[in-house]
Amino acid sequence: MAISISKRELDKESRLEFNPTLESILMVERTIKKYSGEYTVYQLWKKLPRKITYQAYKIIIAYLINSNKITMDKRKVLVWIWNPDMIQRLEKQGLIIND
Repeated sequence: MAISISKRELDKESRLEFNPTLESILMVERTIKKYSGEYTVYQLWKKLPRKITYQAYKIIIAYLINSNKITMDKRKVLVWIWNPDMIQRLEKQGLIIND
């Protein structure tokens, strides 16, 4: 099962019934970090320690992709890419400015 979420879909008002909780978002983040590069979107949803609706899960995945914490390869495998330590090093070197 493939997942395809655009920014337009993420912003739709009709998604209000599937608002994920902070607890759910953090659970998905931890699971993606743990299994980074191993599972497809659907397989990872099945690996979650606590079940959430697939619609809420898709919203969380879209949020994480749009916030550059994760990416998806061409096989729909999720990879954790967020690296705050690297960002701090780049800021100290003056290579990026984070206002």
